[in-house]
Amino acid sequence: MGVSGCGKTTVGTLLANRLNAPFYDADDFHPESNVLKMQQGTSLNDSDRKPWLETLATNIQKWSTEGEAVLACSALKRSYRDMLDSNRDAFWVFLQGGYPAIYQRLQQRTDHYMPPALLQSQFDALEPPTKAFRVSVTRSPEHIVDDILSKYQSYE
Repeated sequence: MGVSGCGKTTVGTLLANRLNAPFYDADDFHPESNVLKMQQGTSLNDSDRKPWLETLATNIQKWSTEGEAVLACSALKRSYRDMLDSNRDAFWVFLQGGYPAIYQRLQQRTDHYMPPALLQSQFDALEPPTKAFRVSVTRSPEHIVDDILSKYQSYE
């Protein structure tokens, strides 16, 4: 979890491959209205996110019956994480980084609908988790995955 541009998809994909588990990107589950709103440079509010979170929560329940899975999701607020993890079984990873570095990453990204101008709204909404494994985004994705796997194996 983390703000847009912190590396959730990159790290999540690598992690899923190492775990031999399916990978899901929460961005793929946004309703079209949310995507259009973000493309227009408007931040999502809690009402916009509610149906998206409900869809994710339903899918997480399904995925959890099928074994391990990796989900890359912003999950910026505690209430969002609570909604997604109703059984409290998830292993949360917080990809943590500063605004300047992540903003620079977003400016270089060309294949995403969220413009860099919305990054500040994500930092404003972010409620850093207290019960998550925190990893600095300044490390390489491979090192981040190594750190996550080491912590995850002791979590199980």
